[in-house]
Amino acid sequence: MNKKRLQAQSPTTHTYFSQRLRLQYIDWGNDHLSHLLLIHGIRDHSRSWDRVAQVFQEDFHVVVPDLRGHGDSDWSTGSTYSYLEYVCDIEQLVRQAKLDNVNIVAHSMGGTIAALFAGIYPERIGRLAMIEPIGLYPDPFKDRPRERLAHWIAGNRELAGRIPKRYKSVEEAYQRMQTANPHLEPEQARYLTIHGSNQNEDGTYSWKFDNYTRSGSPYDVTEDDSKALWKLISCPVLIVNSRHGYPHRIGQDDTLRHFRHVELSVVENAGHWTHHDQLNEVTRLLGDFLKK
Repeated sequence: MNKKRLQAQSPTTHTYFSQRLRLQYIDWGNDHLSHLLLIHGIRDHSRSWDRVAQVFQEDFHVVVPDLRGHGDSDWSTGSTYSYLEYVCDIEQLVRQAKLDNVNIVAHSMGGTIAALFAGIYPERIGRLAMIEPIGLYPDPFKDRPRERLAHWIAGNRELAGRIPKRYKSVEEAYQRMQTANPHLEPEQARYLTIHGSNQNEDGTYSWKFDNYTRSGSPYDVTEDDSKALWKLISCPVLIVNSRHGYPHRIGQDDTLRHFRHVELSVVENAGHWTHHDQLNEVTRLLGDFLKK
């Protein structure tokens, strides 16, 4: 077995610190090549990118973080999980790991974070690809600050009393994963379950993510600021959406006009986790885009 193949099967684990949190990322080796940063979505984890990373590890230096509150990174105790904090963490990783002229592929909320980062630091991005990136959802509390804050406070109080779901076995957790995304192949669902759960002291299993990631922040990057930052992105942008994906993604709702150099591809027979549901098609699109 050659060295490159060994690296593909055994990525190394690293830690870094951002805002006093201990955060983890995995590195697939070949750091002399162009950098490729893979950013997962909400309540996901770095190992969900493994099959994509293995496709590109021979051509890129692939780095994959666990966002705060996810995977094996610290939970953000006592503060919100806002886009701003996630962007700060990504900037710290890019700077500390010296990921110059980095290419980014990001999914779901990770795409939202990546687009903000690329607008703030356009000179540091090579190419940006986003899979089902969360876009501009209608604001149900627009011009109603009292209701917005009361809803957020009540939501946090409810989360405080919420006990993380415990599964009797990995098999039971796997069944929940398969139900949540019926597009997943059984082998892939089992793999994601193993890497996305921890065993509790009583022998049961729970998902690794912090329940408070469901809370977010009552105030975050505004719609106008998001559009303004998108317009500052100078690198080529690829958006990969699914025919049966989530509503209000970047690429919908007339959002393409806010990007300078953008192309949109729509993948058939896939849900929100497009890179799981149609791996070959997604990696083909990404490969054509990244290697231009």
